[in-house]
Order: sequence, then structure tokens, then C-alpha cells
Amino acid sequence: MISITDKTLKDLEFSTILQTISDRCNTELGKQKALAIIPFRDKNLLKDSLLQTSEYLSSFSNNNALPNHGFDSISTEIKFIGIEDSFLEVGSFRKIAQLSETTNTMLLFLKKFADYYPTLHQKSLQVEFTKFIIQKIDEVVDKYGEIKDNASPDLINIRREMSLVRGKVNQSFGTALSQYSGLGYLDEIKESFVENRRVLAVLAMYRKKVKGSILGSSKTGSIAYIEPEATLRYSRELSNLEYEEREEITRILKKLTNDIRPFKELLIQYQEFLSDIDLIAGKAKYALKINAILPTIIEEKRLFFRDAFHPILYLNNKSKNEITYPQTIELTNESRIIVISGPNAGGKTISLKTVGLLQLMLQSGMLIPVHERSETFLFDRILTDIGDNQSIENHLSTYSYRLKNMNYFLKKCNAKTLFLIDEFGTGSDPELGGALAETFLEEFYHREAFGIITTHYSNLKILANELPFASNANMLFDEKSLEPMYKLILGQAGSSFTFEVAQKNGIPYGLINRAKKKIEGGKVRFDKTIATLQKERSKLEKTSINLKEEESKAREESKKMETINAKIQEKLERYQELYDANQRLIYIGQKIDELSNKYFNNKDKKVLIGEFLKMVEIENSKRKKATAKEIKEKEVIQKQIIKEVNSKVEEIRTIKKEKKAKAQKIASEKPKPILKIGDRVRMSDGKAVGTLDAIEKNKATVNYGVFTSKVSLDVLELVEAKK
Repeated sequence: MISITDKTLKDLEFSTILQTISDRCNTELGKQKALAIIPFRDKNLLKDSLLQTSEYLSSFSNNNALPNHGFDSISTEIKFIGIEDSFLEVGSFRKIAQLSETTNTMLLFLKKFADYYPTLHQKSLQVEFTKFIIQKIDEVVDKYGEIKDNASPDLINIRREMSLVRGKVNQSFGTALSQYSGLGYLDEIKESFVENRRVLAVLAMYRKKVKGSILGSSKTGSIAYIEPEATLRYSRELSNLEYEEREEITRILKKLTNDIRPFKELLIQYQEFLSDIDLIAGKAKYALKINAILPTIIEEKRLFFRDAFHPILYLNNKSKNEITYPQTIELTNESRIIVISGPNAGGKTISLKTVGLLQLMLQSGMLIPVHERSETFLFDRILTDIGDNQSIENHLSTYSYRLKNMNYFLKKCNAKTLFLIDEFGTGSDPELGGALAETFLEEFYHREAFGIITTHYSNLKILANELPFASNANMLFDEKSLEPMYKLILGQAGSSFTFEVAQKNGIPYGLINRAKKKIEGGKVRFDKTIATLQKERSKLEKTSINLKEEESKAREESKKMETINAKIQEKLERYQELYDANQRLIYIGQKIDELSNKYFNNKDKKVLIGEFLKMVEIENSKRKKATAKEIKEKEVIQKQIIKEVNSKVEEIRTIKKEKKAKAQKIASEKPKPILKIGDRVRMSDGKAVGTLDAIEKNKATVNYGVFTSKVSLDVLELVEAKK
């Protein structure tokens, strides 16, 4: 059963999506339903909902557009129908008739175009088609919302008599108006209306000379409003008929209400059906706006979002005419956890939120903005820990709150969980927090959960590299400008570019150098290595973009190369496996060296054996039991790989020796220039260029910017003489 917490909905800004969909709904009930969307618990209902939205989306581009589904809510009318002896007003019946007519039109349309909209048609089969409600209302109420004259025989007679009496009222009033106007008894306005009755405007001095009933006077008292005596008699007759008309209309409305009352449940169903269609339409309109589709939903545990956009960011950037960069992310059983590292403001959190929000939207019945070849698995849980969640109400620090959240993760995390953690381990002492974060990550890993985390901790990057089914990733940065390129690259950890960014922002080089000396040299070297690799990756990325322009010319050639590439890829993968295995052995060797050093100092065999057993148990927990046959096959493959690697290494060494010998021969034949301080030089077998700072006997000090090196003068060659 799918279960997603309110915290996850809040972390991923799900309410913003719901509000956007709600704004695209036509009816109030549709808007309310949009705001109340939650992830589906039933997978079959979820798949139906996704297909319905996808079918509605297709209606925007085909010639069979769905008919209007708008309606006025009849929730109040439904409540009245449920009360015994109650009756509805004329306007309410008009709304009910329109609702029934709209529903019938939709049902007939979906029946006719069942091939185009199979899932929507299946939904419509649950609703009864009937014309009885419309016919009953049409017998009584006209299209303007008025009671028809022929609604009953008595009403026809009453209204016929009313028409005759009105004629007599007008005739008698006209006679009186002519008579008293000729005598000069009337004011200039001659007539008026009082209490909806036609009266003569008689000058106050003549009021006793006019026969009739005084119904009022002007504010000044100069005019008396009198209904003529002859008209008065007919007016009373008309009032009696109007009363009879009201009574007859009430009787007709009660009868009509009783005729409609048995259809109360059907009307509820009609309203639910049309509001559901309105919600589906709202989701389809939103999908159209963000270029969303329905990716393939698979049973295999795999998440592959190709060219995925964060929908909120996409619409915000679109309104500002700014570019939104898509990301491609894949999680599988062989690579189920990704650790994203790199500088702040590079897009790590957006990448994390993109995956979480799109998966959440999909599991809530919404289409998502990804490439059509994307596919995903439905997770039972999506757990998130994003942003600074300091709890003022509970007086918890950021770190305490996050630990509490991690405890919840540990209780709920399993093989069908997707977890997303931003800035993993922050909020505490870097060493201690990093160690605890590493332990949590190991625990999630062993539970076979899928997840993405962002971090600056080196130990987590190393751990991701060591764990077979976890991998590093980084956000690409321009190696020259250090500006983010907002592109996620899988397979390599990211440098934080701490010192490079500091230097770019004008921090004096001397201060940066002092800062470097305050931390472990290994950490600086590790971060620098990653930074170098990222720069190389950036260069390769630019090269790749240039090569794409030549893609059309190379298509013919690429077909021939596919088989060769497949073999190369297979070899690379085998070499990678060998490399990973060797790295693991090196790691174990380092651990054994540490134990040996401790034992050398304290001679405590008990501690040595305990630590060694603990290390063995940890390593064994990562192993998978294999049959004798599998072990034998693996050994054969490994021997073959080692043989191939040794052969390649030997070839490379031979080529290098030949190049070196050739270079030495050329160097010996050519007179060597005299080097002096300030010259730009490099080692004969290297590429890095530095400045010659000092010469002592046959030793030279070369400054490479970040570090200096002492080398023999004989191995240096001149690149550029000092001017």
C-alpha cells in the first residue's frame, strides 16, 4: 500500500502544483477536488487516473474534442431533496436540468468515441443515462427558468383569466386618466406606481373630487396617489388570481420535486462524474502547459527520468523567458543510491526535488515533464529531508530535528522506498556528523532502498564509490568561470571548489594558502583531484557538444562501429570491476595496516583480534553467497581480465619507453638552452608548465602556482624564456 507523509508533500512543494491545477478547473467542485489531491493508495486506481488524464490530453490535438463539462453546483438542492415535504425553487430545477443534459451529452460522446477514450468511456459506464429528469423539468420549466403556462390545466385557466383582468385594469385606468386629466385634476406627471399598482397623480386640492382609494402622497404633500374606483375593483380581482397562481405554482413545484426525489443518488453521481471530468481536464491542461506525458510504469525496480524538468521552476523560468535545464537520472538495483556533491547554487537540491516531485506527481495521477522513453516503478513510500527544518515550537535545533527525521526513516525505510535527503549530515560537528551520516547511508544501502542525497562530506563520496550499488554524481561547473552549468553528471563526485570560488571572489591568495595549511593535506589533495576531474569532465562535455554537430556525417560510420563499441564497453566494464575489486583490497589493506600499527604500539592481542573480526564481519555482510560453479566461473573471468590488463599495461610501458628514448635522443642531438630564473619550463615527460624560481647547483625549484617542486635541471625543458 502506498503511503506518503504530509512532510514529503510540504518538502516537495506539492501544494503549488495542486493550486496550479485548481486554477485550470472550471467548476468550484473541480477546484476543491484539485486542492484535495493526495497520492493514490491503490495502484489500479492510479493507473486508471493516469490513463484518463493522458486520454484527455490527446483530445487537445485530435479532431474529437471532448464536449463542455461545466455545471453549477447543486449540492444545496441535493440537501433539500433529502428533506421530506420540501420543494425546490424554479431556478434550482433549471440547474438540475443543465447538469443532466451536460452529463447525457458527455456519456453519449464517450460511447461514440470509445476507441479514442477507452478509460474515460469505462468510467462513464458507471453512470446511468436517462432523459426522464430532463423531460420532467422541461414539462414545467422553460429555457428562461420560468414556469410554463401549460404546466397544469388550472395554471392555464388562472393565467388566461389574469390576462383578461389585466386588460380590464388597463382599460378602466385609461378611462379615468382621460376623464380627470381633462378636468385638470392631475399633476404634470399624471400617473405613477405605488406598491406595484398603477395610480393617478392627483393634485391635493382635488383629491376629494376623484373617486377611488388613496394609496399615498408625495413628500411635500402636494400630490395624492389615487387608484380609480373602477380600477380598484379589477385590481382586487387580479390580486386574488395572483394568489391562486402562486398556490398552483407551489403545488406544481412540490409535485416536480417529488418526481425528481427518487433520482437524488443519480444526481449526486452526475455531479461527481462531471467534477471528476473537470479535475481530469485541469490536470490535462496543466500537462499541456509543462509538456508532460505518461511515462512507462514498470514492475521492475527502476527509475529512469530522461530530460526531466522541475515543473514549478519550468513555469517560473518560462514566464521570465529564462532557460530551464533538464536532468537525466537513473536508479536501478545495480545503482540504487546516488550521492550528489559539488558547490552550492549548482542545482543539487533542484535535481533532488525534481526526482521526488515528479515521482510524487505521477503517483498522484498527474502526467510529468519527461522524455517519452522514461520509465519508473511505483514506490510504497517517498521519504524526504529537505531544507532547514528547525522546529521553533518543539525547541529542537536543526540537527536534532534531522536526527528525529532520520529515526523515522530507519523505522520506515525498506526495499520499496525512495528517500531524498538534502545536505546529508549537516548541522553538527563535521567529523561526528559525517560519521553518523555514513552509518545511516550504509543502513539505507543494506535495506536496498532507492535514494538520492546531496552532501559536501568527503567520507560520503568515498563510501558511495566503495559500495557496489551506489554511485557519485556532481553538478557540472565551467572550469574557467566557475559558473554552474546546471547539468547533472553521474559516475563522479563533485568538488566544492571552496578555495577556487574564494579566489574568484577576491579573497587574497595568502589567506587562502594559510587556510589550506590548517586542514589535512589529504583532504585538500582529494578535493583538488575531484576539482581537476570535474574540469576535465567540463572540457569533455564541451567537446561532446561540438561533436554532436558532426553527428549527421558520422551516422553511416557509427553503424559499423556499434559491434566494436559493444565489445570495448564490455571490456571497460570488466576492467572497472577489476579496478573496484582492487580498490576494495587496497581499502582492506589500509585497515589491516592501521590494526598492525595499533598492535605494534599496545601489543594487545585481544583488541587486535576483536577489531580484525569486526572488519571481517563487515566485509562478509557485503558479500553474496555463490555456488562453487559461480565461483569457478568468476575466477576464470578474473584471470582472463588480469591477463588482458597486464598485456595492455605492458604495451603502454613499451610505447612510453620508446617515446622517452626518442625524446632523449633528440634532446642529446640538440644543444640544450641555458635555463635562468623566471623562465617558463616543464618536465620533459610532463605537461604542467611552471616558473623557474631558483637554481642551486644541479637542482631547480619550479613554481606551479598551487605548489612548488624541486627537480633536476637535466629533466627540464624551456617553454618560454623570461622577457
